[in-house]
Amino acid sequence: MIIRIATEGQYRVKGSTLDRLDEMDNAILDAIEHGDEKAYTEALRAVVELIRSEGTPLDDETLAESDLILPPPDTTLEEAREMFAAYPRNLR
Repeated sequence: MIIRIATEGQYRVKGSTLDRLDEMDNAILDAIEHGDEKAYTEALRAVVELIRSEGTPLDDETLAESDLILPPPDTTLEEAREMFAAYPRNLR
């Protein structure tokens, strides 16, 4: 799966990392749903860090459609609420 972190770049993410992302992603959606800014900020940070550490960055010359686009790491809860309104609970 190709995941773009907006303002940053694309990463190829595979295998068990995708399963972990599904679980972590749900924490973001739960925090947004409950209006918990602290939990949202921590969950988004954790997802971005997992993608950076476990994913393989694509070079700038590679043109690949992103399967998933994460918002910039500094996205606020209110901005995320609008972005994630129709977001699916499962990545696979």
